[in-house]
Amino acid sequence: MAISFSSVSALSQHGYDAVIDVRSPAEFEEDHVPGAVNMPVLSNEERARVGTIYKQDSAFKGRKVGAALVFRNAARHIETHLSDKDGAWRPLVYCWRGGQRSGAFAWMLREIGWRSETIEGGYKSYRRMVSQSLYEQPLPYRFIQLGGHTGTAKTALLPRLRECGLQVIDLEGLAGHRGSLLGEMPGGQPSQKSFESALIGALTALDADRPVLVEAESSKIGARLLPPSLWEAMRQAPWIEVTAPIETRASYLAQAYADILSEADPLMQKLDPLRYHRGNALVDHWNSLISQGDKLALCKSLAEDHYDPAYTKSKQAYAPRILSRFETDSLTGDALDALSARIAAAVQAMDI
Repeated sequence: MAISFSSVSALSQHGYDAVIDVRSPAEFEEDHVPGAVNMPVLSNEERARVGTIYKQDSAFKGRKVGAALVFRNAARHIETHLSDKDGAWRPLVYCWRGGQRSGAFAWMLREIGWRSETIEGGYKSYRRMVSQSLYEQPLPYRFIQLGGHTGTAKTALLPRLRECGLQVIDLEGLAGHRGSLLGEMPGGQPSQKSFESALIGALTALDADRPVLVEAESSKIGARLLPPSLWEAMRQAPWIEVTAPIETRASYLAQAYADILSEADPLMQKLDPLRYHRGNALVDHWNSLISQGDKLALCKSLAEDHYDPAYTKSKQAYAPRILSRFETDSLTGDALDALSARIAAAVQAMDI
């Protein structure tokens, strides 16, 4: 039996013991239902092979070859990944459109005695619900943006604010990027679809009656775009702003970006495109500081001469309503803990 879900929120409360994605590893890697485990019934190569036979030879032969592979791979999953499951186990299975792959696997599981069902419409129906929520409908949440110049430790504040009882979404964490020119993170970024799945998963876990804190961002984090519904809600959201002295910020940036700053040649290459915006003299000055290994002076100049002007320009364009400003002279762990407590107390006292 195929189970139909009306929303991602309803799907997240499916009540089954596991969600199994039987698509190929490549399909799963691009995106999948949050929390699903991949038990492919066709490998990447097998899927390509069956598709070629289906198109170039005959549909019947393609289905026959595909069926043999599907049941062979399904048997291997039963002997390995599912060998410890008892008779009461209830899995929910899906493939691309909720058709042959998931249907065959779910049938085999039912024949064994497990109460397995499939998702009607498969991944495509899930993706349609994600698109409706993030592209077509307004989000039912009240956002507050955490603003401040680069180097005010906004990202480091987010988990602390969550620990203080606030609802928080770490967009940069979900996007796998620190949201700046030097923002690349190990492992790279997820696909756009995968980013949106992580985002919708985080959103559905929220209480719509309480405000949600997000870091102030542009409409793009690295190569990932903020979906229209979220971006519009953020544009309308009021701000809380954090301020710190430039020396404090430069010191924090030198520590936070130590991985990027430690590789001179790649760093120079990343900064080189800014010649068009900031001029050759300034970029040459940065390169000189990089060659000297003066990370603190480099971070100070990057903040003052690049990031701060960009922040001011963006802030003027959107003219956000500032609810409150919080000053700090230090960005050490203890100072951030104290700052988080101050911000959390203020937010909890606000009538937003």
